[in-house]
Amino acid sequence: MKNVFTSRRLVVAVLIVIITIGVITVSSKSKNSQSEPSLPSRIISDVTGWMSDIVSVPIGTVHNGFNSLENLMDTYQENQKMASKVDQLAQAKVQLQILKNENKALKNQLGISDTLTDYNVVNAVVISRSPVNWQSQLIINRGSNSGIKKDMPVMGSGGLVGRVSQVNTTNSKVELISDDSQTANRFAIRVSTSGGQTVDGIITAFDQAKNLIEMGEITSNVDVKKGDLVTTSGLGGITPAGLYVGKVAKVSTGDYGLSKTIQITPATDFNNVPVVSVAIPK
Repeated sequence: MKNVFTSRRLVVAVLIVIITIGVITVSSKSKNSQSEPSLPSRIISDVTGWMSDIVSVPIGTVHNGFNSLENLMDTYQENQKMASKVDQLAQAKVQLQILKNENKALKNQLGISDTLTDYNVVNAVVISRSPVNWQSQLIINRGSNSGIKKDMPVMGSGGLVGRVSQVNTTNSKVELISDDSQTANRFAIRVSTSGGQTVDGIITAFDQAKNLIEMGEITSNVDVKKGDLVTTSGLGGITPAGLYVGKVAKVSTGDYGLSKTIQITPATDFNNVPVVSVAIPK
């Protein structure tokens, strides 16, 4: 068998050990010394730092590569989800257009010009909202010169937020659904159940503590469940039908079991209404 520990290899190993001990000794002395490091110590430190940089560059490159790959995978998954949502939105738009065309054809066949669901939209920006009446009103930058009239419904990003209470030439005041005062002008709304039945009523109150719309004094026996959709009914006159209000959160029965109160989770966050759309009936 070949001898691994030849004289030459033994000498090299001894030299490596001596150099290592020397480096440790010099480094220890320079660390404990208050004066400037010696020339050998500085050389050793420079060489050590240089070697550290050489080693850290590929390690850092590999680490950044793994991070980039992970971010790429996350982005790919997000894009897949967004693509799925876009496909669903496109399909919904197609179905909506088909229903609009069918509705228009039926109107022409029946000789009907306008219905409660016909309205135009004027977009506006909220320009003022006082902390004193934060939950009751706001001011928008559209007025009579844009066709705005009193009592027209106003919608936020999610659904109905209120109605126009005062109209000026270039701006208007909007009374919010979240106004819990007794003098608030209430909407006529409708609950559509999963079974195809409907319950009509009006907004009777707003619970600011729970952020819930209340539809009270309901005497209908229709089985209303949590999650049923709530829209405007159009029975109030000016307000078009079909404006989204929210979803049923809870149904409670009165003391004598003769009436029910339906609590509704609003579709819009009333604390965050930067822009609105005013529905103008045709």
